[in-house]
Amino acid sequence: MARQGSARRFRTEVPTGVHTKVHASAKATAARPAPHAKPAGEIATTLDRLLHDRMRLGIVSALATTDALSFSDLKAALSATDGNLSVHARKLEDAGYLTCTKSFADRTPRTDYKLTAAGRRAFEKYLDHMDAIIRATRKV
Repeated sequence: MARQGSARRFRTEVPTGVHTKVHASAKATAARPAPHAKPAGEIATTLDRLLHDRMRLGIVSALATTDALSFSDLKAALSATDGNLSVHARKLEDAGYLTCTKSFADRTPRTDYKLTAAGRRAFEKYLDHMDAIIRATRKV
């Protein structure tokens, strides 16, 4: 019973079917800078949300050190389950950060992942951003 009540509390007031559209007020809000935004020259506060996830950051970090890794190698290196690794790898693939090549080796399916140029640039940008945060924090 308590669970049902809490679910009601989080229900939106938007009519059915309308939630798929972006409202004009949402577009206007997105176009305005946030009131807490830092002035130019200071550290930006937005990280690449796609890479900031622990599993996806692990995948990209592992692939950045080598040419390619198999699904099994990534799974072992990250102590991940099949489902968890495949979901996160798919998100990175959809973003264009890595490529997935499926083949057979002695009648056994093999999946290899490779970091793309866009993925490497995004990872380097992420590392630069984290480095700037660390340097700014240590100055204080």
